[in-house]
Amino acid sequence: MSNSAFAAIALDLGTTSIKAGLLDHDGALSHVVSQPSPEMNVGEGRYESDALAYVSLAERVLKECLSQAGDEGRAVTNLGLCSQRSSFLIWDAATGVPVTPLISWQDDRGASSCSALQQRQELIRELSGLPLVPYYFAPKLRHVLQAHPAWRAGLESGEMLVGTLDTFLIWRWSSGRYFVTDASMAARTLLMDFSRRQWSPALCELFDIPMRILPDIRASAGMRLKLDNGLTLQASIGDQSGALLAGIAAEGAEALVNLGTGGFVVRYLAEGARVPQGYLRTLVYLDDLGQAHIACEGTLNSIAAALAPYPVRECQLGDLARDDIFGLAEPSGLGAPYFRSDLKVRFSGPVAHLPPSRIAALLLEAVIFRVALVLLDFHRAEPLQRVYLSGGLSELVCLQQGIAQCVPFDVYRLVQVETSLQGTALLSAGMQPGTRRATEKIKAVAENQALGKKFTCWQTWFADLLAS
Repeated sequence: MSNSAFAAIALDLGTTSIKAGLLDHDGALSHVVSQPSPEMNVGEGRYESDALAYVSLAERVLKECLSQAGDEGRAVTNLGLCSQRSSFLIWDAATGVPVTPLISWQDDRGASSCSALQQRQELIRELSGLPLVPYYFAPKLRHVLQAHPAWRAGLESGEMLVGTLDTFLIWRWSSGRYFVTDASMAARTLLMDFSRRQWSPALCELFDIPMRILPDIRASAGMRLKLDNGLTLQASIGDQSGALLAGIAAEGAEALVNLGTGGFVVRYLAEGARVPQGYLRTLVYLDDLGQAHIACEGTLNSIAAALAPYPVRECQLGDLARDDIFGLAEPSGLGAPYFRSDLKVRFSGPVAHLPPSRIAALLLEAVIFRVALVLLDFHRAEPLQRVYLSGGLSELVCLQQGIAQCVPFDVYRLVQVETSLQGTALLSAGMQPGTRRATEKIKAVAENQALGKKFTCWQTWFADLLAS
């Protein structure tokens, strides 16, 4: 038993915020500290931020979290890290000074790579388990290296290093001793052979990325990496993996719906189970025994940005299905299973004459219907019994009730906050997924029967839109 009241501390390296929290030996999270992430510079498809400012904020958040717990905080040794996936940078190997900004997963510079490799997309998907889209690391890095041959030369000579955000922080916090990433982060690069959990020579060749410049792939748990700050990094995973570990059991007919900056719907897959067509096969984490924990995933892109200009928090269930207009609410294009960059925020009819509250309702419907359609696809492949909602947008009663009315199984909301932090901390402390899961059941009311009928009509409109 540790001599601290806390089993671990977790750090969440998010797109919009950086958070830290302490996990006690019963699996409860406390002393959460949060700071906004550095401002994103956006323009002409570029999404960039200051990498050193990000590191500085992460260090400050970590220190403040530990200091809040006083002597007990100083006794904590286990660290868990969860990171935004596919955001990366190049840095000088001698000084640690970034050569590039932190290039966000949202950055669109990989589009040209995807166009150039369109004829090889089936092979890419077969090996990586992912579609060929610009969000991932490989298409963006290919573009950057083609545009800057000197950077390629620097990487090949070892004068420069490249990696996702987790790799950069681990490298800095270990004075360069560890140049690593974990399997869950590597699995979202388009460069890892999903079956072998190793960098793929074939994929690296396709993207013209020298395999020797990439970090070592480690298991996600049991890492035991001693850091300069006195902590030992025990677990490192993608942010979605952290949320999944906190939210649903590894076995059982459960799915997690996380609604935040973007959205994802995910469920664990049994060994050998089929992934429904178009959906992502996700490596949740690789444990210290080498066992891979796999999930199936559908995604909604940038939904918070679509909702932000409108008074969505004022919407009630009765405000839905008032207008005979259908919509989509993903500003950066439809996510899995469709991956249609041409289908963004749109409506089936004019909305300029509607008050903001009515447009808000239409956008909320669009989110509800997309989530419900993914859940029904999962249910057809393997029956679901329960769905759990998490993320900031899941606090909207209108969304809760709307989803519950459109699916034929029980819907719950995860009452605990900071699920990515909690799941990451659980993994770093060696605790079971779903420990201390606090939930409340969403009771589907009969107030808006029209919503279910509109969902049926929306599916027809959406299918026609996809076919056009």
